[in-house]
Amino acid sequence: MAVHEHQGPVGQDARFNEYVVPELEVLYRVAYSITRNKADAEDLVQDTLLRAYRAVERFDGRYPRAWLLTIMRNAQINRVRRKRPELMHDPDETMARMADESADAADAETQIIDQTLAAPIENALNSLPEKFRSVVELVDINELSYKEAADALGIPVGTVMSRLHRARRNIRQHLELSSIEDE
Repeated sequence: MAVHEHQGPVGQDARFNEYVVPELEVLYRVAYSITRNKADAEDLVQDTLLRAYRAVERFDGRYPRAWLLTIMRNAQINRVRRKRPELMHDPDETMARMADESADAADAETQIIDQTLAAPIENALNSLPEKFRSVVELVDINELSYKEAADALGIPVGTVMSRLHRARRNIRQHLELSSIEDE
C-alpha cells in the first residue's frame, strides 16, 4: 500500500475510513470474544477506535487488522488494570482469573441457542479452558488468521497453532463422548 502524505483532519479521516472502518465487524466479534459482554465489547471497540484514530497518521498501511487487534489487546489490558490494580503484580494470572469470572457471568442470551445442533458444540466449546476456547473463537468462529489471533492474544503464532490443535481434539472427544452417552 502506498504511504499517504495526508496531514491534518481530512487526511486522518481518509486514512481512518480506509484502514479502520472495513475492520469494524471483526473488531466487535473479537471484543465480544474477549469480554463476553455486549456492553463491554462495545466500550472496548470504542476505545480501540479512538486510539486508532489518534495513531492512524503514523500507521504505515500494512496489516491494518493486526495493527487494530494489537491496539485492542493493549486497550483491554489497560481497561482491566484500571478496574483491577492487582493486574500490575501478575497480569497473566489475573487475566486468566478474570476470563473465568466473565465466562461464569455470560449473559443468558448467549446460552439460549438452537438446542438441536448448537448445544452439544457449545457445551464442548465451553468445556475448554479459556486459553483454548479463546483461540477457537478467534480462528474458527471469527475467522482470524493465526497471526491475527496471536496479535490479539499477545502470544506467539506457534502457541496459537498448538492451542488450536489441542482445543479441536478436545472438542472432538467431547462430542464423541456426548454422542455415545446419548445412545
